[in-house]
This record gives sequence, structure tokens and C-alpha cells, in this order.
Amino acid sequence: MTPSPHSPPLSTADRVRGALWGMMVGDALAMPVHWYYRLSDLQRDFGVIRDYQPPKDVHPSSIMSLSSTSRAGRGTQSGNVVGEVILKGKKHHWGPAHRHYHQGMQAGENTLNALCARLLVRCMVRHKAYDRAHFLADYVDFMTTEGSHNDTYAESFHRDFFANWARGVPSLQCAGATGHDTASIGGLVGLAPVVLATAAAGDGQAAVEAGLKHLRLTHRSQPLEVFAAAYGRLLSQLVLAPPSALGPLLQTQAAGLGKGLSALLGQAPSHQDSATRVVGGLYSPACYIEDSFPSVLYLAARYAHDFEGALIANTNAGGDNCHRGSVLGALLGAWLGFEAIPLRWRQGLQAAPALAQEVEAFIATFVPTT
Repeated sequence: MTPSPHSPPLSTADRVRGALWGMMVGDALAMPVHWYYRLSDLQRDFGVIRDYQPPKDVHPSSIMSLSSTSRAGRGTQSGNVVGEVILKGKKHHWGPAHRHYHQGMQAGENTLNALCARLLVRCMVRHKAYDRAHFLADYVDFMTTEGSHNDTYAESFHRDFFANWARGVPSLQCAGATGHDTASIGGLVGLAPVVLATAAAGDGQAAVEAGLKHLRLTHRSQPLEVFAAAYGRLLSQLVLAPPSALGPLLQTQAAGLGKGLSALLGQAPSHQDSATRVVGGLYSPACYIEDSFPSVLYLAARYAHDFEGALIANTNAGGDNCHRGSVLGALLGAWLGFEAIPLRWRQGLQAAPALAQEVEAFIATFVPTT
């Protein structure tokens, strides 16, 4: 629930804590049904997801067997970027039809993009600052070390980066060329730590620019940058100058991001029917940013007072719900604060003890005490 008018205002630390936990919760809740595109399949396999569950062995919408193991996008699986450079020991999961993207993960585990956001948190705390070279060194080590994580799939941008890296390209130049799925909401997942830290220091514009610089390490996409800037501005404003109501703030970022989006956001709180009328109806549930980010804004507007309801609706809409969930969880976590996240979800994360330490160290390092 949102704080009542008589509750003490949330501190910056409360909002940063809520954002970082919220992005992990939103990802983990959706993980078992990530990239389910037929809601009938989702409901048959899981019913309505309200709590963490492990994935099934069979994923009816999976096209991982069509994905290239040498570069971004679709292609043959003759290459070994997957298997020998990254995801060591996991390539055999890519060939069989209908293999789950997160094969073998446990209930409450986070997927790869969310894990890379945690990696950034740890890197920034260790160096007491954000530095691209430090992050890239940690990113390369994490991605190329067998057993560093339990995920089975890596999005196109990871595969392109490491295809370049394996050829000897300097890591600062390894971002792949723009492809059909470069402008994907998965690219926004890792931006929150640097945006939050810079905003907490009092400079919202610098926070947006810092987020864009981080994005460019792995993504070359001007269309994606438009949405990344909007996301950065929203997070920054929630930290620096939280509004009295979330809807108007969301509408300030809606211009140019989707036809009729401003009007839709204004109507969202009164909607009583299924959110899938919009997420999966009006907007595609896929990863492409021109649909996925407006979907996030819609869910945030509709469930502005209900973190739990928002994340359940996002999860059960299918599609790229993990990455939408990370972005939605960060925004609503920053708006409603840490205590709005259900305790069972916080405690149920597989990495909850380690995450708690990382988040508190991040706050101690980057959030002023006065």
C-alpha cells in the first residue's frame, strides 16, 4: 500500500531500497513463465502465479533451439560463443525443442540480466563509484566463469558482446551492431543502480546521462535510448522529488512513447477488467521497447497503490514479463518503498541474505544520510 497522507514521508534510502529489491522480485516472480506467449499455456502449466515457482522442463513457446550460439538473433548452433565463452556447460540445452530458457533454476532465483544488475551494485560499492572499465572487467569475469550463475539463456546483446570479445575487441568497444531485438526492454534492467546512485547525490540530469552511458556498453540503439532516458528520469524524480501522485509523473514521460499513451495512463486507475486487455492486447507482450515500456507505465499507473497486484498482473500477462517486471518493480519500489513489497516475496528470493547485504552497502555508500 502507498503511505497514507499521515504517514512519515519515505526517505531516499527507503526509495532506493525499494527500487533495488523491487527489480529483483519482479524478475524472479515471472521467471517460470518468461516468454510464454499463449496465456492458455501459462494457465494450464501454472494457473495464476502469485508466488515464486520453478520453471517446467517443457516450455511451449520456447524458440531457444532457433537462436544462434555464435552471435545475436536466430541462426545455427554450430558456433560456440554459447558453451565455450559464456554459459559454459549449458549449450546442450539450446538444441532441443521447447527447452525452458531458465532450465533447472529454482523458485525465487533471478535471471541473467537481473544478476548483472546485482553485479553492478557490488562493483560500485567495492570501488565507491561507478566506473565503466571496472564494471566491464567484472562483467567479463562473471560471464566467462563457469558456474557463476544458474541461468541457461543469454539475450542477443550478451552473445554479440562476447562474440566481439572473443575476437580480441577491447571490451569498451564490444557492444554489438544494432539488430532487430536490440531495442528491447532487457537493456533497461541493468540501469537502475547507476541511475539511483547518481540521483541520490542530487543530480537528476546527470543520473539520466549516467544511465545512457552504461547502456551504451552493451547496446547501440538510438530508439532504445529514448526509452532509457524516460526510465532514468522517472527513477530520478522518484528519488529526488517524489510527487504526491504517480499518475501525473508517468504521463510527463508518455509523450512520444506511444500513441494515445497519456490518455490511457489517465484512464488506467479506473480499469476493472484484465490487464491483458492492454498488455498483450493493445501492446505486444514481447520484448520490443515500443510496446514493453508503455506496458510498464500502464501497469504502474493502474496499480500505483498495489505493488503486489502490479507484479502479479505483469507476470500473468506472459511475454517478456521478467524484464518488464524488473523495470516495473524498480519504479513501484521507488514510489511505494521497501515495506510495500510483500514480506514473503522478499524472504523467498534465493539470494535474499546476500541481496540484503549488497543493498545496504549500496545505500551506505551512495545515499546521503541527511
